Amino acid sequence: MKYMLTMHMDPVLWEGLPEDDKQAVYAGHGDFMKLLRESGELVHTQALAEPEKSTTVKVRDGAPVLSEGPYLEHQEFVCGFYLVDVETRERAIELAGLIPDAKHTAIEVRQVMFEQGLEM
Repeated sequence: MKYMLTMHMDPVLWEGLPEDDKQAVYAGHGDFMKLLRESGELVHTQALAEPEKSTTVKVRDGAPVLSEGPYLEHQEFVCGFYLVDVETRERAIELAGLIPDAKHTAIEVRQVMFEQGLEM
């Protein structure tokens, strides 16, 4: 079963962390990716830019309407994800607890219900 482990960022919390804690998070991601590669459970991972660098697209009366910035105005935002392929939901939850960000914010564990690859 595939699960998306979504990492959430609170910029105020992040800015308040000591530099050693920030470096531990960065290094922890390297260790976590190594663990996932060795176990064969890593499908894909991405880090996302901050919401201020996004463009929101809505279609109104058949024409796209663009606005700069995030769709939702929240302090916290999705900053990245790991897509994993694991045997059980419990394993996905276990892996989420190993993501270094979990010590400071939250990791959402959500099962992938549909998947379409590039080879359509």
